[in-house]
Amino acid sequence: MRARGYTLLEILIALVLLALGIMGGVALQMAALRARHQAVLLSQATQLATALAERMRANPAQTDLYLTLNYDAHAEPSPAAPVALCHGDACAAAQLALSDMYEAKLQVRQAMPAGRVLICRDAGLWSGGSLRWACAGGAAAPLVVKVGWRGKNPDGTPLVDGAGESVPGVALAVGAAP
Repeated sequence: MRARGYTLLEILIALVLLALGIMGGVALQMAALRARHQAVLLSQATQLATALAERMRANPAQTDLYLTLNYDAHAEPSPAAPVALCHGDACAAAQLALSDMYEAKLQVRQAMPAGRVLICRDAGLWSGGSLRWACAGGAAAPLVVKVGWRGKNPDGTPLVDGAGESVPGVALAVGAAP
């Protein structure tokens, strides 16, 4: 009578298939975590851009001052606080704009890894199917709030555009040019 059972080869094949399945599951879980993290950053960037756009709409006389906002948390880790923060105190329009920009810098610094926020006039937000940081627009171009972070590709390399810089996550038009 012959003994019945599994051969060593069958067990090894089963273990290889099980290992491949586990590795695939782990890779899928990592991709899901990465996508979730990117979604959280995108949501935070959208909220920041929307809030900043609303503050600009509420203080239209200071458009030129808002246009000076170009903050990169990677290059400037701690933004300098303005003279007045305007938290419940009466402030001039320019002080309020400086306070708004400082708050935006703090939010970028706290919420996004090596984040960036930029306000400019830009007639062409897109280049090659993706947003870009460069602003191409004169006085007739709409005001745009751009918020982003230094993202990474799935292999860990930096996510950059053709010019070698990170890609904005959000670009929100504040409104038509005056």
